[in-house]
Amino acid sequence: MKNFFQEEACKIEEILLTIKDEKLHKFNAKLIPNINADSILGIRIPKLLQVYKTYFGTLDNEISLERTKAFLSVLPHKFLEENLLHAIIISNINDLDITLVYINKFLPYIDNWAVCDTLNPKVFKKSPRTLLPCIKIWLESDLVYTKRFAIRILMCHFLEENFSPAFLDIVCNIKSDEYYLNMARAWFFAEALSKLQDATLPFLKEKRLDPWTHNKAIQKAIESRKIDKKLKEYLKGLR
Repeated sequence: MKNFFQEEACKIEEILLTIKDEKLHKFNAKLIPNINADSILGIRIPKLLQVYKTYFGTLDNEISLERTKAFLSVLPHKFLEENLLHAIIISNINDLDITLVYINKFLPYIDNWAVCDTLNPKVFKKSPRTLLPCIKIWLESDLVYTKRFAIRILMCHFLEENFSPAFLDIVCNIKSDEYYLNMARAWFFAEALSKLQDATLPFLKEKRLDPWTHNKAIQKAIESRKIDKKLKEYLKGLR
């Protein structure tokens, strides 16, 4: 007999199955090739946001709160879209401590870039520096997407007023053959270059990054609308 948590999770699965899109399923299967295509339903993020708002509400009443706890308690999920919805729910929790509890339970189950990059808690904006001990732990993980998540948090919250040059060194010194992790490192340096040119450019001029990440960071910087044409031309000569 299913318990309450499993029943709630099944209800969400049934809802998602009614709004799946076969064409999007095929597109997303190509976009996220490292996971089983059978685990992809094909549902756009706006529709998942509608499910979130309709079924889980604003977490300000007992029913929506219990539904949320039930859904977040059932891991692993069967479908990509369930994991995306899981990430959306966590991203909208307003309590930092509760958010971190759910993140740490969820991170080991993340197996693709789409879910990892959807996990972007709004509450982190309130006191980002309190996250530094957690980021250190995430970066020491053996899990690719736990590390990618940590890099994204550094990129989103520590390249402006909370910046320290040590963050550039930390991301630079990560050694990995994992494509999606090195893509995150390249993305981090391209973003850093758009905001902190003086601090970031030496890493590319002196080729401190491994060759693949170095070239990918330059490519992403050249593609960025945040970087001026003069710098882009200079970067082309650093490949």
